[in-house]
Amino acid sequence: MGEYSLGDAIRQFLQKSRLKGSVQALQITDVWEQIMGKTVARYTDSIKIYGRKLYVTTSVAPLKQELIFQKDNIVQRVNEALGEKAIDEVVIN
Repeated sequence: MGEYSLGDAIRQFLQKSRLKGSVQALQITDVWEQIMGKTVARYTDSIKIYGRKLYVTTSVAPLKQELIFQKDNIVQRVNEALGEKAIDEVVIN
């Protein structure tokens, strides 16, 4: 059996488990303010990943509109922050 670093072993485990989306959502939550700015982060209620979709929830109507217009930009920024192409689509609620 080959040797793996702990980081490699954890990455392999997450690739095969259902926890991957939850872990990525936590990573995104940690950097959401850096990605989108303080105002957007302050009024974002929740961030979740199901499959390859990022679900962003906010109760502020003007922010919803702004996020809808920025969907492609959000996909690009989030994938950059995660270091992989983790999401394909953003759903704003």
